Formats: sequence, structure tokens, C-alpha cells
Amino acid sequence: MSDTINLVGPTDTVVNPAKRSQAVTLPGEARRSTVLPRLQWNGPVPTATPTSRVRFEELGTLGRGGMGEVVLAKDHDIERTVAIKRLTEQQDLGLLMRFVDEIRIVGSLEHPNIVPVHDVGVDEGGRYYFVMKHLRGDSLESIIEKLKAGDKAMHERFPFHVRVQVFIGVLNAMAYAHQQGIIHRDLKPANIMVGPYGEVTVMDWGLARNLATKSEVMPITNSVREGTLLQTQAGAVMGTPLYMSPEQARGEQDKLDVRSDVYSLAVVFHEFLYLEHYLGSLEQMPEILAAVQQVTPKMWDIKQSPHQPSVPAELGWFLLKGFEKDPAKRFQDVPEMLKAMQQIVDGRVNVQCERTFAKRMLQEAIHRADAHPKTVIIGTGVVLSFILAGLVNSFVTFF
Repeated sequence: MSDTINLVGPTDTVVNPAKRSQAVTLPGEARRSTVLPRLQWNGPVPTATPTSRVRFEELGTLGRGGMGEVVLAKDHDIERTVAIKRLTEQQDLGLLMRFVDEIRIVGSLEHPNIVPVHDVGVDEGGRYYFVMKHLRGDSLESIIEKLKAGDKAMHERFPFHVRVQVFIGVLNAMAYAHQQGIIHRDLKPANIMVGPYGEVTVMDWGLARNLATKSEVMPITNSVREGTLLQTQAGAVMGTPLYMSPEQARGEQDKLDVRSDVYSLAVVFHEFLYLEHYLGSLEQMPEILAAVQQVTPKMWDIKQSPHQPSVPAELGWFLLKGFEKDPAKRFQDVPEMLKAMQQIVDGRVNVQCERTFAKRMLQEAIHRADAHPKTVIIGTGVVLSFILAGLVNSFVTFF
């Protein structure tokens, strides 16, 4: 028997802003029920019977974090499964305000590559929640793990050109968010979903910030909390250490702009291509934060995965620009990244090494063949004629 979430509307509450550690609990006053009637046919005339079934029925837990949890639920009104993100029972006012910011930020971002918000409310336990689309598929983190393990089906599904298309989906989401003045600050493979039909969705905007807001609410803590290196950290240093930009690792929250997300995007794409994190050998938090500010991956010295061909050189050069420690030397925004990536997709490779030179020459030849097919056919015929004549002459001379 599954548990049931009894969701109710918000009640009036006054919270003293000075008491930042105050737990917020609101007593529920009414169950939130379905509103659509049950339609039945009794002979030639249909009837509509009102129903009062609890609308959201909990089916299981999808994930837990420092701020709360996400559960899978059945919406009995619309007859679909949804994801409900809610705060845990005891939260301080700072976390509540951040949760409210997340709801409003995600709710304002209407883009096919960003998870949509369907509803918002307070449950009987006084926990604030919001209802999102239930995303089906695999997280990018799971996909990378399977690729790294040599999963044949996953490698067939995600060759390099498909990985590029997935990354372009992420870039499109972030270009839109940045245009709206929102930076994510927690981009990582675990926060990106890829659906069964190639749908790409950027999730978990819990640390997102509106750049138009000069100040922000930060949970009470003076240092990075202990935890796994992949777990989102909150406080003076906010984000996930392994995917932070250098300025983010220094705790320069007031200096962060879209270029911080650009760095994190490069880290995510690098891991997706090479199947290894560039700081994967480090374990302690202080050395992780120091390495983020100092270490740049050497694209051509990286041990290649035995389960895939070498990463295309032009993608390595693309990543190097994203990995620049100085924000002024990186891609200055996501549209610039998209433009550079589209040039690669179109075959317009910049010559930066021997491999890119060879590719550029080959692609130029292909483009010329497409643009002037008759000339290429005639030229090829002439060359083959000379080669054939030479072979015949050598054959006659030999005998």
C-alpha cells in the first residue's frame, strides 16, 4: 500500500525575519482533493459524478538532499505521475526563502530544456512543495557511468556526435536562462536528464541566482559542509566542488556571472566525452577547491577509454577555452559556445594542430565536392584516366 500525501492550501503565517534559525511549521486545515468529476455512461446519457479523492498519492522517493526531498506521486485529477519537491519538516527561514526563490525562478523559466513547474502549495505537515513534470530517462551521471563501464548499448546510443547534440540541448537551456538573468551555479551530470527520445532537461535550480538581485539569502554556515564531493554544498562556497568555477571555489559569490556557468559546462562536457573527471584522483575537499583554481586538463595526455575511439581534437580545443581559469579568457557567454559548437557540427574546423589541419583539408575537399559535383567528377575521371594509362603502359612494357 502506497503512502498518501495530503496536500492543502497555504495558511496565514507571520515569521520574524530576525529569527533565521526558526523552524517553519504550518498546521494543515483542509485536504486537497480532486476537482474533476467521474464521467460514466448510463445508456445513451452520460453522468458526471463529483469525486473527493485525495489528489496526490505518493508512490516513492526519487531523491533526497540538504534542503528536502523529491517524491514520485500520482495526480488523480489529470491521471499522470508527477515529481513533488518539498522541504523537510524542520527548516530554518534561510532555507525556506531559498526554496521560495527556486520555485519562482524555475516557474519563470519556460523552455523545453528546463523542467516545468505545475503547481505549488503546503502539505498537512506544514512543508512547502512544488509539483514538477516527472522526467523519464537517465541522468547524465548514470549515462557516463555506463559508458565508462563499457556498456555496449549505451555506446551505440551515445557516439560522439550524439553527445554533442545532448550538450547543445544543455547549452540552449542555459542560453535562455542567462538571457533571463538567471545563473544556475550547480551544473553537473546529476542535474541533467536525457529522455528515451533524446529529450534533454536541466534540473535542480536550488542554488540558482537572479543576477538582477544585489543580495541573496544564504543558509547559515561559515564553511563548506563535509559530504561527498558530488553533493551540493551550501554556505560561503556554494555549489558542487568538482564542478565549480575557480571564482566559485574562492567563494566570490558577488562576482559570479554567466562565465561561471560556462566553466561548469566545460567540466560536464569534458567528463561526458572522456568518461573521466579531470580531478577524479583527488579526494579531500581543500585539495579539490585548490585544484579547481589551478589545474587545467591536458586534453591529449589523458588516458583514452578502451571502450571508445579517441575524442575528436576539435572538441578538445573547444574545451580548453571553456576551462580558462581567467573568466576574461573563456567563452564570454553561452551563445559564443553555441556558435563555436555549431561550427564544429558544420565541419568548419579551426586549424590548431596536425589533427585539425588534416580534418580541415578533408572537409574542404568534401565541401568542394558538394558545391561543384560536375567539376569533381570530371577531374576525378581525368586523374583516373592518367593512372589507368600509366598502369597499361607499365603492363605492356613488362611483357
